[in-house]
Amino acid sequence: MARAHKKYEIDYEKGIIKLKNRVCPKCGAIMAHHKQPVERWHCGRCGFTLFISKK
Repeated sequence: MARAHKKYEIDYEKGIIKLKNRVCPKCGAIMAHHKQPVERWHCGRCGFTLFISKK
C-alpha cells in the first residue's frame, strides 16, 4: 500500500500539497527518478524515458 507521505510534499502552514515526482507527458502516470547508471526519469506504464543532461 502506497503512503501519501512518500508521493506528496505537504505544507501544513500554507495548505499546499505538491507531487514529489514528475508526471509523464505521454500517459499521465507518475514517473520514477533513477540516478544510476545514467540520471533519468522513467515511466513504468508507457516506457517513456527523459534523460537528464549535465552541463
